Amino acid sequence: MSGAPVGTTDEAPPAERLPGLWRNRAFNLLWTGQCLSDTGSAMADLALPLLVFQLTGSPEQAGFVGTVGFAVTMACRLPAGILVDRFDRRRLMILCDAVRLVLFTLLACAIQARHAHLVVILAVVAVSAAATALFSTAEHAAVRSLVRTDQIVTAVARNEARAYGTSLAGPPLGGLLFGLGRALPFFGNAVTFLLSLVAVSAIRRPLQQPRPPAAAPGSAPAPGTAGGAGRQGLRFVLGNPFLRALLVIAAPLNMAFTGMIFAMTISLRRSGLSPALVGLVGMVVAVGGLLGATAAPALQRRMRLPTLITLICWSAAALMALSVLLSTSIATAVPLAAAVFLGPTANAALFGYQAAVTPDHLQGRVVSLLLLAATSTAALAPALAGVLLAHVAGRTALLAFPLLVAVAALVATFSSGIRSMSRPS
Repeated sequence: MSGAPVGTTDEAPPAERLPGLWRNRAFNLLWTGQCLSDTGSAMADLALPLLVFQLTGSPEQAGFVGTVGFAVTMACRLPAGILVDRFDRRRLMILCDAVRLVLFTLLACAIQARHAHLVVILAVVAVSAAATALFSTAEHAAVRSLVRTDQIVTAVARNEARAYGTSLAGPPLGGLLFGLGRALPFFGNAVTFLLSLVAVSAIRRPLQQPRPPAAAPGSAPAPGTAGGAGRQGLRFVLGNPFLRALLVIAAPLNMAFTGMIFAMTISLRRSGLSPALVGLVGMVVAVGGLLGATAAPALQRRMRLPTLITLICWSAAALMALSVLLSTSIATAVPLAAAVFLGPTANAALFGYQAAVTPDHLQGRVVSLLLLAATSTAALAPALAGVLLAHVAGRTALLAFPLLVAVAALVATFSSGIRSMSRPS
């Protein structure tokens, strides 16, 4: 693979010639393929710990498998950004889908043949996590090349809706298939990667803009050391007031939402609610996120982006605080779902604007830095919630999470980077 765009001879059409989002064949192919593969991944994510627990009888080893997957994803996030900016994104995505297709087919066959030992499972989890980190970074970076600038926020909102929808559909389907046969969720996951591969292969437009000559002022760097390329992305993020603000806002928001949902689950069980009712609360919250992602484009069209971001952050902080007051009853689901309803709109506005202001040749590195900041803090949230619930009495433990959102709200209110946001055009 080389640094120049390859895999197609088509030129990217001018922005005004791109179709509306629902008639945009390239974007819809990518979106549909990821709907399928995200559903398959959600199925496998539920089935993997069940498989390990069934094989080993150890909850610790079942949890360890998930930790390995997360650790590999985090370790690969920054290198993935460099690769996405250096090589052809379509080829990288096809390669990732092919690797995951082979891995999960082999795992399903090993389960069927009763040869699925823990080492085999860990190898599949680690390699597929690396491929997923690379694919997801390439997908985020490619959106800017597939849609008009004024459609980016809506495209990001549709991706948010996809994530919530597949998180609702995948786990029940994975549990059903696992009950019918231990290998079935993994065969199913392999099929979804095959379909994603076909969808990406069918996209005829370039997934990146033509790379300028390395010698031109402001051009993409020639292939060099990974460290130098990574530092260029970091310098761009730290040198841009909006991206600096996004870095500070995304981390506490993601930690707060993840930690609040986890802590609420434990708190409700402590209060004596049945697992079925606790599950219902989780479903209501997830539906709130799905509805919020659907409504995000309409909300962002009706307000200036700085006003929208600030209002969302302060509203989410207030709704989370109200949820804390109701944390011993099922009624807590209502304000928490309302807070989660606002999350996709914030993500769509922030990350849509990021895609619009970041040069294409830096998209991968900037996206990888922002995702690393957001997801790493979210991963720490359950541990933080557990410590707070163990050592802080009553509802006070839960107040840490609305306070984190308030921190993000303060940044959104006073940051010059947020105040300077204008609608992409």
